[in-house]
Amino acid sequence: MSYEASREAVVLADMQNSRDERNIAIDRVGVRNITFPIRVLDRKNVVQHTVGTFTLTVDLPSHFKGTHMSRFLEALNETGGELSVNNIPSLLTDLKGRLHSERAHLDVDFMFFISKPAPVTGKAGMMGYKCRFIAEQSDKTEVVLQVEIPVTTLCPCSKEISQYGAHNQRGYVTVQIKTIDMVWIEDVIEMIEKRASAPLYPVLKRPDEKFVTELAYENPRFVEDMIREVALAFEEDARITWYSIEVENHESIHAHNAYASLARQKS
Repeated sequence: MSYEASREAVVLADMQNSRDERNIAIDRVGVRNITFPIRVLDRKNVVQHTVGTFTLTVDLPSHFKGTHMSRFLEALNETGGELSVNNIPSLLTDLKGRLHSERAHLDVDFMFFISKPAPVTGKAGMMGYKCRFIAEQSDKTEVVLQVEIPVTTLCPCSKEISQYGAHNQRGYVTVQIKTIDMVWIEDVIEMIEKRASAPLYPVLKRPDEKFVTELAYENPRFVEDMIREVALAFEEDARITWYSIEVENHESIHAHNAYASLARQKS
């Protein structure tokens, strides 16, 4: 018998499909920490190339011993590296079909970059934002977009009680949204930065620094102010149906951080 014929005659055991008698279903099983090149939608340039770190999982019925891990990677590879709210549902449907599951889940973190000009001189630099898609599909698909936006906040109390100056700090606004229509990542970033004491910039010359410092002084924000302002922006946007907001200030004069959070389902 030839080598090729002998290879074809071998039947390899499929342990994953063997029966498990412990009668315990598993909510999520799959692969985590997959680094994969992706293209995400970009309002200015149509698409942007970046790198995603994926978790892909499905539910496992009680009678199956295991799932087929390689099938997750096969499904991801067949997307061609495209990733958006538009094609995430088809990836989850593919996972359910390949793995004979009722539910599929996707979680991917990636950096999104914007070329951002300074406010006075116009000197541009690349500004990176931590983003994430969280998606689940059973009978229907739900996709959540998460974006973390760093901002400057200036303390209203410090401004009020001091004869000159006021302390400020870098704050981080982490938002999650569900939508019924396209919301660009850039849209979300702009909504939050407009509500801050001042935005952050990758490049600032002296005229820019003067502008940003004075802008922050004229727009003091507690974490409570910041989170309420962002909530108002989301309430006014009919595309957004649900949102969650967290604000954390890395305080410059305290040994702790200031924090606030809220979540709302819009009627």
